[in-house]
Amino acid sequence: MNILVTGAAGFLGQALASALSTDPNISTLTLTDIIEPPSPSPPRRTSQNPNVKISRVAADLTANATVESLFTKDLTHIYLLHGLMSGASEANLPLGLRINIDSMRLILDHLREHNPGIIIVFPSSCAIFGPQPPNSTDPVTELTMPRPGSSYGSQKLITEVLLNDFSRRGLLDVRILRLPTIIVRPGKPSGAASSFCSGIIREPLAGLPSTLPVDPEFPIWFTSTRAVVRNLIHARDLPASVFKEEKCIWGRVINLPGVTATSKQMLGALEKVGEKEVRELVREERSEEVEKIVYGWPFRFDTSWARELGFVGGEQEDVEGWAEGVLREYLEDYGGSIG
Repeated sequence: MNILVTGAAGFLGQALASALSTDPNISTLTLTDIIEPPSPSPPRRTSQNPNVKISRVAADLTANATVESLFTKDLTHIYLLHGLMSGASEANLPLGLRINIDSMRLILDHLREHNPGIIIVFPSSCAIFGPQPPNSTDPVTELTMPRPGSSYGSQKLITEVLLNDFSRRGLLDVRILRLPTIIVRPGKPSGAASSFCSGIIREPLAGLPSTLPVDPEFPIWFTSTRAVVRNLIHARDLPASVFKEEKCIWGRVINLPGVTATSKQMLGALEKVGEKEVRELVREERSEEVEKIVYGWPFRFDTSWARELGFVGGEQEDVEGWAEGVLREYLEDYGGSIG
């Protein structure tokens, strides 16, 4: 396999690249982003494939010449992870359109002409759904009509439609995964409206204060880093025949499994892992800007089809146990300190 990962300097791109670097079936792994991505380190207790050739390239994917040079005919799989996050997309509409739509259109047009049928994995977002009807208790499925309530959700949906149409026409072989909010993201806060979800865990574990900008009782659809990486790799290896149109509107879309949890529950796990003084580093300070975006995201999902296909996520029956496990995974994988 010859794989290209865009957005590879970001948290998810690095986590995915780390896992891919251990795969003995991969011959070349090209990592690209607007800055040169760091060299991936294999996950703990694993070793890198000694035969894989890893290239790291700084590239502007809105430039036609760049796309032509990177997206070559020898590629077998592409992960399109680059994008402007939710909060940043809402704050800067022109930039969001340029990165989240224009660059995707440029890449897809190039691939359908020069590498037809190539497998593409595209992480989308539950932000494409938007607010659900008042008092609705129906879970979101692949059949739920998207009604994005943000520019980010709209831009993700537009790309979904393009990818599905190119797959329908047999031009590309696409797998679209709608991701829950991922915790715990390492590093600095991102431009995502959901950045606080990781911040209220990551910063206190490092002995730093953090702010909770939403109602601690508001439920959010979560997943872990390990689960997302595993699911991204699993999607790559699924045969195209599993995407049945009777299961979802466009046939190539999957809502990934996750767990519905509140910030209060996550902070309870923080106190168990890091003691009371760590939990006390988090203070509530509401942000209307963040609440406007986050409160528009659905939090009840039926992901039975995804699980049937072998995708993984936490178990809703043990939210507290899942949350505590995710925090311990973060400390193990990223070497975070406590206090």
